[in-house]
Amino acid sequence: MALYQELPTLLLPWYEQNRRALPWRENTEPYRVWLSEIMLQQTRVEAVKGYYARFLQALPTIEALAQASEEQCHKLWEGLGYYSRVRNLQNAAKTIMEQHNGKFPTTYDEIRALPGIGDYTAGAICSICYNQPTPAVDGNVIRVLTRLSADPRPKTDPTLRKELTENLREVYPVGKCGLFTQALMELGATVCLPNGAPHCDSCPLREICLARKLGQQEKYPVSSAKKPRRVEDMTLLICRVGEEVALQKRPNKGLLAGLWEYPHMEGFLTAEKAITLAESWGLKPLSPVKIVEKTHIFTHVQWNMRGIYLECSQKSPQFTWADPQGLEEIYALPTAFRQFSE
Repeated sequence: MALYQELPTLLLPWYEQNRRALPWRENTEPYRVWLSEIMLQQTRVEAVKGYYARFLQALPTIEALAQASEEQCHKLWEGLGYYSRVRNLQNAAKTIMEQHNGKFPTTYDEIRALPGIGDYTAGAICSICYNQPTPAVDGNVIRVLTRLSADPRPKTDPTLRKELTENLREVYPVGKCGLFTQALMELGATVCLPNGAPHCDSCPLREICLARKLGQQEKYPVSSAKKPRRVEDMTLLICRVGEEVALQKRPNKGLLAGLWEYPHMEGFLTAEKAITLAESWGLKPLSPVKIVEKTHIFTHVQWNMRGIYLECSQKSPQFTWADPQGLEEIYALPTAFRQFSE
């Protein structure tokens, strides 16, 4: 615990001098901070910047988000992945409108109760927006703190995050809680890096870091063995009639729930079988235009994908037919499928 006592004194001046200029730091209004934290989950900062600006331009308030169509929300999120985040974001906006008179709640428990908000996000919002001593402990912060104390527990140990959170809570500086939270985030994102050598020489904690003293920085945090990804093979049929292409909606539950996709089947089909399948759907396919194979990797599953492009002379009402403008402006096609768009 003694190590933690020195954190505010060492981190706050460093953060003042080294903080990145990020759009969500310019305005700490709760809706903006909340949106940025949800977008930044599982996603790199550089990838988020454009999405953040576009989302706020289209839906600048909680009320606008609550009233938006699901289709618009999905389209604004298209390409960011982990689409359950935007569904929870909108559900939380609706809850705020209905239960909090459209005002973002100000207590940790109320914020934590909103859909899609966990301990980390609630802590980040409360500290950054309301200057409350509520730690936001994510993977970056766990890495910093386990290196600081050379903690041998696996980073997935449920007692680890809880203990780190309580230790941090005791040292939050009055009046500078938001800055302290962001300083820890910044250190983990820019100096105390994963997957390689951290920049110890420029770290403000270098003199008190136990892992550095032991020369074992890259040993921490301790990782558990990962389960191998499940591998699935599938064939997509990209069926066109003129400029329009056949789409269908995915189920409302599961991976990429409620988004649009090209019709597909499990396994790898030959061109002949793809034509037969398209005929069974009421299309009139001509010979295949081309066959393209690609791979898309999710956290727990890998899709090996064969795309068979068919020109057809007749539409089927079981599909939605999208023209280029619709694909650009209306239909949210996840990256896994969009990579087959021409």
